[in-house]
Amino acid sequence: MEASKAKRSVAIVGAGASGLAACKHLLARGFRPVVFESGEAAGGPAAAAAEEFPRHDEVAAYLDAYARRFGVLERVRFGSKVVSAEYAGVPEEEAAAWERWSGNGEAFGDGRGEWLLTVQHRKSENLQTYKFDFVILCIGRYGVASVPTFPPKGVPEAFHGQVLHSMDYSSMDHTAAAELIRDKRIAVVGSGKSAFDTVAQCADVNGLVWGVNFQNLTTSRLAEVMVHKPGEGLLLSLLATMLTPLRWLLSKLTEMYYKRHTPMQRHGMVPGYSFSQSILACRLGILPKRFYDRVDDGSIVLRRCDPSFSFCAGGLVLDVATGDHIVDADVVILATGFQADRQLRDIFVSPWFSKIVAESSDATMAIIGYAESAANIYPYEMMAKWVAHLLDGAFQLPSIARMEKSVVEWVCWAHDMRRCSGNYFRKSCIGTITTWYNDQLCRNMGYNPRRKKGIVAEWIEPYGAADYADI
Repeated sequence: MEASKAKRSVAIVGAGASGLAACKHLLARGFRPVVFESGEAAGGPAAAAAEEFPRHDEVAAYLDAYARRFGVLERVRFGSKVVSAEYAGVPEEEAAAWERWSGNGEAFGDGRGEWLLTVQHRKSENLQTYKFDFVILCIGRYGVASVPTFPPKGVPEAFHGQVLHSMDYSSMDHTAAAELIRDKRIAVVGSGKSAFDTVAQCADVNGLVWGVNFQNLTTSRLAEVMVHKPGEGLLLSLLATMLTPLRWLLSKLTEMYYKRHTPMQRHGMVPGYSFSQSILACRLGILPKRFYDRVDDGSIVLRRCDPSFSFCAGGLVLDVATGDHIVDADVVILATGFQADRQLRDIFVSPWFSKIVAESSDATMAIIGYAESAANIYPYEMMAKWVAHLLDGAFQLPSIARMEKSVVEWVCWAHDMRRCSGNYFRKSCIGTITTWYNDQLCRNMGYNPRRKKGIVAEWIEPYGAADYADI
């Protein structure tokens, strides 16, 4: 059996947190996967943070140690960018008519299909093609920067300073990033997690301002009872509806606490959406400790800007219509998000695969790291365990019709979440139902989803990575 696994060729695209976890669990089950990583180090675009949340370089060091500890680095080919992926061996028309995953419900199918990966290696102009029985995409959501469109006279080239995206900034080592911003006027555009993290480092502030532990509010089973879930059934749906006023009250009290203990109203920085909407949409930002103290002493200057801001020679123009509100800067960092789906879709040669893969893949492929939660590393670990069990033959997937029904349930749920969160919801967010999601993975793998000891602990205590450590 172990020799058979070794003969099965598995490729993992990406050596970020999800790719390392996938490789680790496949190695533990006797497979010998090959990991292609376009960068020069393991870790991927881990977000920078502070104190309780380590810096980018500290996260990268941890992931590197993780990879060394479990023998993953030996399987990684650094400087190897997968340019395209093409499924060969089974006509698209036949694959589209399959009733079971890969034709027979097994992870590797009937052996006719294979993946052709075209790879660009470092310091080589020639492309090489490799064949694999199974491909795991771990390319994440943060590989293609989203940059706003600027008016002709307000493009970044009009600026006499330096412009870069937060993705490029976070990929720099800590020393280089500190040198870039030292003694310079920095303008950060954005109000999401990457913007706060960047401002935190620019202001050289450590620690967190939040005084409430969110885990019991968001990651316990009791908390998840209060929100709707995909495919939940009539009883749980009625219960979630009945408890909606309680969820609203808890969210409102938390929102009032923050408004009272942070001077966001005084500085005109109250978000345009409620705390409840931000929870549902995975859009909670973590402010550094003494953040508003630095605003008061002038180290940080907050400005609301028109979505159509532009550049001028000396910095940013926040009001394009009038040309007023110019922010002088030496460096502008665009924390304007990412094109989450583009990298995933662009990797496929076939337009047919490009169209369907983000929803329901019928070929020998898995995607890890697309869904996101409040903290991503442990959900990635669970996904990696699930894929390793699938490839090891521990279970078979249901019919394609049943999986498509499940997709419809998730799409309907995402639509409801988008409506409840005021269109701020991202379709990949499972932050409010992470335990529910993991329950399904546990059942598939043949494990009891109830991981706590005792009824009280099961419903009240937050769930985390330690609860699934023995899987």
